[in-house]
Amino acid sequence: MYEGAVQNLIDELGRLPGVGPKSAQRIAFHILNADAADMARLANAISTVKTSVSFCEECGNVSETKLCPICRDERRDPSVLCVVEESKDVVAIERTRSFTGRYHVLGGAINPLAGVGPEQLRIRELVSRLADERIQEIILAMDPNLEGEATATYLSRMLVPLGVRLSRLASGLPVGGDLEYADEITLGRALEGRRVISEGTAAVHTAAEDFERANREEEQEREQAAAVRAEEAKQSRRRWNSSMFDDLEAPGTPAGEAPAPAGVQATVDEQLIERVLQDAGEAPAAENGEAEAPEAEPSAKEPAAENAETPENPETSESPEDPTVSQGSVASENPEEPEEAHEVFRSADYEDRIRSIQNAPLRTPKPDVPPLPGVTYVNPWT
Repeated sequence: MYEGAVQNLIDELGRLPGVGPKSAQRIAFHILNADAADMARLANAISTVKTSVSFCEECGNVSETKLCPICRDERRDPSVLCVVEESKDVVAIERTRSFTGRYHVLGGAINPLAGVGPEQLRIRELVSRLADERIQEIILAMDPNLEGEATATYLSRMLVPLGVRLSRLASGLPVGGDLEYADEITLGRALEGRRVISEGTAAVHTAAEDFERANREEEQEREQAAAVRAEEAKQSRRRWNSSMFDDLEAPGTPAGEAPAPAGVQATVDEQLIERVLQDAGEAPAAENGEAEAPEAEPSAKEPAAENAETPENPETSESPEDPTVSQGSVASENPEEPEEAHEVFRSADYEDRIRSIQNAPLRTPKPDVPPLPGVTYVNPWT
């Protein structure tokens, strides 16, 4: 142990942060062995710092004037505010040249063991600065230790209700570090604060866009279902309000023709049936006309003779000079006289065609839905 002024200097130097008894002893003996002018400059610098240097009235950073150089710089972005613990943190962030906003120095961190609480920090000044409408974001740049976590949690719970955007510095693996030697908390923070390099090719949809797309799909499904129901109702009305042969006409086929399997007649040739019935009716009429033709001639001559014998009755007979009128009257008075039969021409396969028409089945489609519930469809051709 030393006595007098040397021991007093060692004790004062030992109170400095990071200086132990041995370090204080080495510094004291260095001052004793150093030049007096150098030690005078050191003493003068210490006294000048204590008399002229103070803290910035706005951000709390060290400054010889009322406002620090950062607060006086108009080029700084006033919309972003970075909250740090000490003034040395401002210097560390400024060395990165990545931040162009402004700072707010709290003057420490919450440490109940050391007797430092929110009242001893510059938190009230921070809330007062938020009255400036230009501030849009606050960055919490606390140390990633127990005191820094406590301070950041306290500030976040107090500032979130104010509606200001709040963010915090990412924490994780240091540059040049190894995953093998990283602790669980550091590695977990690195995963939580990972940075997105690319969103990928998949489209990113918000909840509102997904909701609108779901509504559009449901609306399209309802419209399609309504169109199908309307078409089914229309087909049902057309099926039961029209002829049963309407379904035989398929799209793409001529009217009166429908696709049918080989060997089965699909439709009925109505013209052929009418021609066959007409030929069948004219055949007996022709035979009767040939037999009654000789008998009809005298009966046709008798009225003509009677009209010729009674010329003095002008009211009941026409002039004998107009033979066409007399013949027309004779024809009208004898309506029972058959007309002259026309000769019927039949093809060689006439009988075969009639037989094929009679043997061919009629195809009547059965509707998909009966007209009334509980009513069974009956085929009128069976």
